Amino acid sequence: MNRMSTYKKVFKRILLAIMVIVLLAVLIPVTVGIYYFNKADFKCPNDSIYPEKYHVESVGDSIRYIEHDLLHRNKYGLWEVYISGSPVERGTKYGVLTKDLLQYQESVFVEQIKEIIPSDFYLSFLHKLIAIFNWDMASYIPEEYRKEIYAISQSCSHEFDSFGTPYERQLNYHAAHDIGHAMQEYMLVGCSSFAAWNENTSDSTLLIGRNFDFYVNDKFAKNKIILFMQPEKGFRFVSVSWPGMMGVVSGMNEKGLTVTINAAKGAIPVTSAMPISLLVREILQNATTIQEAYQIAQVHKTFVSESMLIGSAIDRSAAIIEKTPSKTSLYKENDDDIICTNHFQSKEFTNDSYNIENINNSDSKYRYDRLSELIKESTPLSPDKAVTILRDRKGINNKDIGLTNQKSINQSIAHHSVIFKPEELKIWVSTEPWQSGTFLCYDLKEIFKNPNKLVERNDKQLTIPADTLFLENYYQDILDYRKQSEKIRESINNGLAIPVQEIYSFIELNPNYYEVYNIVGDYYKEMNDIRKAVGYWKRSLDYEIPSTYESDKIRNKIKAYDKE
Repeated sequence: MNRMSTYKKVFKRILLAIMVIVLLAVLIPVTVGIYYFNKADFKCPNDSIYPEKYHVESVGDSIRYIEHDLLHRNKYGLWEVYISGSPVERGTKYGVLTKDLLQYQESVFVEQIKEIIPSDFYLSFLHKLIAIFNWDMASYIPEEYRKEIYAISQSCSHEFDSFGTPYERQLNYHAAHDIGHAMQEYMLVGCSSFAAWNENTSDSTLLIGRNFDFYVNDKFAKNKIILFMQPEKGFRFVSVSWPGMMGVVSGMNEKGLTVTINAAKGAIPVTSAMPISLLVREILQNATTIQEAYQIAQVHKTFVSESMLIGSAIDRSAAIIEKTPSKTSLYKENDDDIICTNHFQSKEFTNDSYNIENINNSDSKYRYDRLSELIKESTPLSPDKAVTILRDRKGINNKDIGLTNQKSINQSIAHHSVIFKPEELKIWVSTEPWQSGTFLCYDLKEIFKNPNKLVERNDKQLTIPADTLFLENYYQDILDYRKQSEKIRESINNGLAIPVQEIYSFIELNPNYYEVYNIVGDYYKEMNDIRKAVGYWKRSLDYEIPSTYESDKIRNKIKAYDKE
């Protein structure tokens, strides 16, 4: 099974797991379910919203203005948005400027759900379960953000009102990210990030890099938004995300405080609280130092376990806030660098059973060790060297572990990849494909002074070039590998034979990746050639497998079918 089909199955499991979470964790008798469904209160604001009053001035196909705020699509395909004003003004303008993007993003999300759960009855059932799960979520979300999201929702389609009002749906979408994080057995996310400063950077200033490996499907990642926000209260900031996402997963404010998030393993939640992206939004909008960020994180309850890498221009260093629904800790390094993957590092979580299991059984520790190795080899770091690290596809000791392996820093699934230089208020953002395209530089000082700099950009000297070696030699192999993997998987599902030469060609596309031999083994098992199936499964065990969960599945198949 290739990585793309894996995530499709993962996404299906997550949606089904929502039902299991509610049914098993909350132990719902029908009456309790009805009680919470009726009790669900999304605290819909009562503000009057008038999108029609906002006049949009279009300049060609790529620029839209509402007074001084704008939407711009640059030549690399990134959407850049600048909005300002009160919560209602910001949300309304954002919705009007991005209306087509909002509606496309939701249609993609719903299309994926319907592909996995085609039954209208089960879709309706799923909606009710989500309402039960999120029944009290809105009470954890600051009114400012609820107003903003409500105003945005007025530009959303009514096509999907069977799932709830546009406001309810948009609020729930902010929690969907957390649900993906919660299902750690399937690792929908495997982000990697790091920071360095003092002697570990070329100019001694703070430097931060991160890959955001959150994958739903290709259509979901099609439209990326670089959002520049000028709120009525609090600090201005930039966030990298997707249409409709008003929380933050990667961002920096005008004081040089940065936040990036990495999922961690924890107990399956039994009810929702504040979505992690909205907590990060509050930190960016109100904090200037690591300690201030930590204080804000302590105040709010979240329903998933998460690491937040905090960089601070004022502190000239970085630290990690490690947070679970019941505990929050602050982790700092004695050295001049820090690494964050998907496990906790502070002493408060030394004996945490979920964290121990995560370290022992997932790919998180492996990626941590690889990052450590790369940073030592590349010190002192510069933005260019940091990008090279984020693009790395090898394993420890430069071992070839196959393209798209979850143990690699670059798994060729990244929604986005960013570099921050907080003391200079600069951010570099990746362009397609994944983190292999050009990295564009944005200077927050210039853009917040004059938003039209987004349209008039001229910073070629700060642009980090695309990875041409990868694009010329490996990019097509990855596309072909994923296409062939899907074809073989379809053959398995339909019991159809394929020419043996296609099997050999498939292996040649990615010969050092364990999953190639695993899926070929599955194919031969379906063809009733058990000897070949077991042979290929055994061969897959010779390569780097991301988790004990995956290796155990393969060993169980061998045990079940190996008669020799």
